[in-house]
Amino acid sequence: MKILLNILVSSFAVFVTARLLPGVTVDSFGTAIVVAVVLALVSAFLAPALLLLTLPLNIMTLGLLTFVIIGGLVMFTAHMVPGFQVASFWWALVFALVLSVINAFFHGVNFP
Repeated sequence: MKILLNILVSSFAVFVTARLLPGVTVDSFGTAIVVAVVLALVSAFLAPALLLLTLPLNIMTLGLLTFVIIGGLVMFTAHMVPGFQVASFWWALVFALVLSVINAFFHGVNFP
């Protein structure tokens, strides 16, 4: 039950973030649910592998490559999910940053 609640909260965060940013569009709340699930799976399985593979370069750039990887994962998710469009890499990066702040706020609220 807690997983379902986390998915719904993350979906709401995706929906709100897409409404705040003009370069990101989500067609419906159902699409936001799919985006939240796909983004969670991509972040759980693909991000650690990419960060490990690029570790030396990431160290040389003082961690700035991590932002590029996160933006790329959002763009990858946009290509995988129909109804979720991101105008450019920069909008994907801003989307990821705003989404993390909104998600932290929503998940910080205690649910009964």
